[in-house]
Amino acid sequence: MSSFQPTISIIIPVLNEANYIKKVLLAISKNAGSNRIGEILVVDGGSSDETISIARDYGATVINSKKGRAAQMNVGAENATGEILYFLHVDSLPPKHFDLAIFHAFEEGNEVGCFQLRFNSDSNFLRFFAWCTKINHQICRGGDQSLFITNKLFHENNGFNENYIIYEDNEFIGRMYKLKPFKIIPEKITTSARRYEERGMVNLQWHFGMIHLKHFLGAKPQELHQYYLKHIAV
Repeated sequence: MSSFQPTISIIIPVLNEANYIKKVLLAISKNAGSNRIGEILVVDGGSSDETISIARDYGATVINSKKGRAAQMNVGAENATGEILYFLHVDSLPPKHFDLAIFHAFEEGNEVGCFQLRFNSDSNFLRFFAWCTKINHQICRGGDQSLFITNKLFHENNGFNENYIIYEDNEFIGRMYKLKPFKIIPEKITTSARRYEERGMVNLQWHFGMIHLKHFLGAKPQELHQYYLKHIAV
């Protein structure tokens, strides 16, 4: 039996997230079940608030990058030393013993996967879409569910496509679904409902659905971004 014990590099892209970075770093510290998280890499895209100083105060290594989540996550991966990369959105809080769950999935032979999702909201509408994340189909995936992947598999497939200003997680996960079995870990990551509450739940979910459809029909990354700017970013 092998005594090899892989380590995890956690990669968190940020831009002006002073209100959330402390929460996620505390959740990581509180919920980790091992000492095999090798590093927490906060990749900053040019914050002008206190994000960087807070991240350092709570034990993260800060790396500077050009703005853009795909580019920032790629920079994080280039600097990561762990055998497993764990990409985490700043407003998604990992569950208790999330690292042990990832190691267990890895030991079972899984090279890529994510957690199921819950929102920090009592909305039945959002609860339904969170329930859908237990379905192992790429249409039910998204960056808020976080993503674990072996360092080797990530780099063999050239990381995130930086042409995608939005939808970078979905595009990458879509490629992984074609290559490897995708593991859905049953524990639930808790993500913020802030965007839904700010923009209207049905309205925002409709526009997310339209972006999925446009991508399926062959829309280019720039078209998806223009749609996002017109309907979601306003």
